Amino acid sequence: MSSDPDKLVAKADKLTKLTLTRWSADWRNATLNYEQAANAYRVAKKYEKAKDAFEKASKGQEMLTSPWDAAKHMESAAALAKELGNWNDVADLYRRASELYVECGRAQPASDALGKAARAVEDHLPDVAVQLYTDACSLLEEDDKDQMAFDLYRALTAVHIKLEKYTDAAAALLRLGLAADKCNASNSQFKAYLSAIVVYLYANDVKAAEKCYNDCSQIPAFLGSDQGRCGSRLISAYSEGNVEEIKRLAQSSTITHLDHAIIKLGRKLPTGEVTAVKAGTEEGEGLDEDDLT
Repeated sequence: MSSDPDKLVAKADKLTKLTLTRWSADWRNATLNYEQAANAYRVAKKYEKAKDAFEKASKGQEMLTSPWDAAKHMESAAALAKELGNWNDVADLYRRASELYVECGRAQPASDALGKAARAVEDHLPDVAVQLYTDACSLLEEDDKDQMAFDLYRALTAVHIKLEKYTDAAAALLRLGLAADKCNASNSQFKAYLSAIVVYLYANDVKAAEKCYNDCSQIPAFLGSDQGRCGSRLISAYSEGNVEEIKRLAQSSTITHLDHAIIKLGRKLPTGEVTAVKAGTEEGEGLDEDDLT
């Protein structure tokens, strides 16, 4: 068999075309040729040709009813598109790989493929990355693998923050909290809730922060947690117009143990003008100076 990848591709292409003497395509041998050519191109750093050959090899494995191998080849093509900086191709090829994994009934590798795509394109196509991360999370949740989605939700939140879409960031954190609740991962759950409150406060939407805190407080364990107490004191400090207390809480260990993207927002609190909204409230009411350090 020839080791020249150009000849291998040409031979494979012929094997897939019907002629007067070939009434059915020979996908088995064609696919073997595409695979060999793809690997040879990749070794030679001819990434564009390698990508195309892997896409053809993937098509061949599909025709041979082997979606798992087809997905693997599509991931190889996507990785080469990343090398080439073809970001739309990266997203499209990883998404196709994910669809093929779904055909195999394999939610985790399907989600992993979307996660790889999102991480690859988030600096170049952030809006596309948002959708990829969201879909990756959904695949795991639908397969009752919520705990595996935690890092994806954190990454999704970080992209929303970069895009200054703070309401979306808070929504992603609340979805993380819900996923954590299903897994009885209370520490992750309560950190997600406090993080959402911090995001709303950073966006200077105190009403949304207060509503978020009140909603989360429907879970009694949150009220008794470090994160719940910190959230309560932050809301109180805003209500009282106590800028120094806001700054102190923002530097507390409860905040500094959150994800890096949230810590950065917390350090900048308060972001807008803070005025007391509760007349007659005694200074420091509901605050325990010694409890948070």
